[in-house]
Amino acid sequence: MIETVGILGGGAWGTALALVAARAGRKVRLWARDHDTVAAIDESHENPRYLPGVRLDHIPATTNIGAALRADLVLLAVPAQAVRAVATIAAPYIAEGHPVVICAKGLERGSAKRMTEVMAEAAPNAIAAVLSGPSFAADVARGLPTAVTIAAAEEPLALALCHALAGPTFRPYAETDLVGVEIGGAVKNVLAIAAGVVAGRGLGASALAALVARGFAELRRLGDALGARAETLMGLSGLGDLVLTCSGTQSRNFAYGRMLGEGAPLTTPHPLVEGIETAAVTRDLARRHRISMPIVDAVVGILSGKLTVDAAAESLMSRPLKREAG
Repeated sequence: MIETVGILGGGAWGTALALVAARAGRKVRLWARDHDTVAAIDESHENPRYLPGVRLDHIPATTNIGAALRADLVLLAVPAQAVRAVATIAAPYIAEGHPVVICAKGLERGSAKRMTEVMAEAAPNAIAAVLSGPSFAADVARGLPTAVTIAAAEEPLALALCHALAGPTFRPYAETDLVGVEIGGAVKNVLAIAAGVVAGRGLGASALAALVARGFAELRRLGDALGARAETLMGLSGLGDLVLTCSGTQSRNFAYGRMLGEGAPLTTPHPLVEGIETAAVTRDLARRHRISMPIVDAVVGILSGKLTVDAAAESLMSRPLKREAG
């Protein structure tokens, strides 16, 4: 029986998930590195830096990671590139077979490993699961209707995790295809940057729709090569998340791409944009498996400064003609 939930990560997503768990009737404790964030949550019952205006009643916060990990279930809600570091710190407190749900979307820089693979190395005692799908932290925190996927290798655990977090406005669906859920969540961030570039450059709704469709074809090719199931990629954590982040103004990846499309320099300050780190990793993974991902290649070219936005668009439009299914 899951009665207590520990949240690792005091950002917008971690805070929103703490609210999800509390609304589901669980006792929650949230861990954050930042002392000011913890003090604000405990004193004013709000996270003014990441979710201003959202009440956080009955959600205590702490900088003591051991205290947060004394829970039946742990949600790891830190950026993808921080998963290994935080999991390593948490590992001594995680009992054998304890479930840890990874709520980050990305591939690790350097190793190209999925987050569950990172967890297996950094905290081998944990049973890694994944939460992903079309969801903006602000919407979830406000209690707006949201459906996500929770994946675990064993279906009974996936279902138990869904029951632990389900609420009137938060509906998780169980899945066992970890690869499909993780690849969908990671690659859609890269494609969202491309979608933002299209919007920012004023290339029109037709171009944006084409990019989403062709981008999804690239995502499916990589997923197929890695052993993902087609129905998973067509679901919430694949196509659903891609549609949201390629059209939603709350998407950091889309917003960053739009700035680039409008002519902002690569050095323009920006909040956490997972797709920046994941782009080159995805390209390298595709090359390793001999998968064609021209939109991802174009994003990498733009982010590295080797391609202008106009040159990237021209390169995609001048590719050899072929059947759509190819």
